[in-house]
Amino acid sequence: MRKRNSLLATTAVMAAAALAVAFPADATPAAPKPLSHVRITNHFDLAAGQMPENIALLPDGKANVTFAGSRQIAQITPGGSTRVLATLPAPADGGVNTPALGFPLTTGIVQAPDGSTYALYATGTADLTGLWRLTPGTAPKRIAALPANGLPNGLALDPHSKQLYLTDSVLGTVWTVPLSGGRPSAWSTAPELAATGFLGANGAKVHDGALWVSNLDKGTLVRIPIRYGNRAGIPQVKATGLAGIDDFAFTGRGNEVLATLDAPNKVVLIQPDGTSTTVLDTGDGLQNPTSVALRGNEVYVLNAAYTTAKDPNLLLARLQDQR
Repeated sequence: MRKRNSLLATTAVMAAAALAVAFPADATPAAPKPLSHVRITNHFDLAAGQMPENIALLPDGKANVTFAGSRQIAQITPGGSTRVLATLPAPADGGVNTPALGFPLTTGIVQAPDGSTYALYATGTADLTGLWRLTPGTAPKRIAALPANGLPNGLALDPHSKQLYLTDSVLGTVWTVPLSGGRPSAWSTAPELAATGFLGANGAKVHDGALWVSNLDKGTLVRIPIRYGNRAGIPQVKATGLAGIDDFAFTGRGNEVLATLDAPNKVVLIQPDGTSTTVLDTGDGLQNPTSVALRGNEVYVLNAAYTTAKDPNLLLARLQDQR
């Protein structure tokens, strides 16, 4: 018995010593990473222009995306297959006059409760640039014309007011259009939306009584209150230092945000106080991430490979509970 007790005591001392080495007295165990189960589920055809720009999640587990370079709206199934739903008409001049980019591209996309898909299209021509609607079983139709000298980019839906909000990255404007379509109204032209050399107002989301907009050039996330009568309130810059910010999504935990940083090849987690941490990078397979969306704790990240020119893809990850 005395030998057994001595062995147990020795084992306990060794275990305590090992823990002391692993976790010094002034240290705490590392917190779990915000994202786990990171994997690439879909690879797209770069040569065919399948550079995914934006994503809308459907209730049945599918996702609709815009392929910028091929002017397409496509659908991705949970099984990983990709089906092209529509190809928007090519401009007569090939889109060489599309502002800032020089090629026609489909950009923002949202899904309406009735099953209709809305997407933005920039061509540099007056006959095609604008908001398009795709209804199951019908050809896509432009329902709102936008200035040809602009670049419509981000698209957000307020399901309560049935208003769509459209960002213009070149003109530094947020337009508003009813779901039924019609003539756009300039909702905000605040300085916080302006470009400073390339692209300004970019991603857009309606959240907690406001329209939130990212500004790629300024590296900012801006909150614009939606006032009575659909008037724009005074913009508030909620986060800075986000060079190359493109699209973003709220995690469901208050004002916490996941955002894609295109050229830096990062996805960052932005806290309500404006601080941010990198949660994904090139080591995870990022290739110019353009868009992020959440279904529960499942995170979808689109990678367009605009400048990496290697592997446009869809990456999935799981958001961990940090509480």
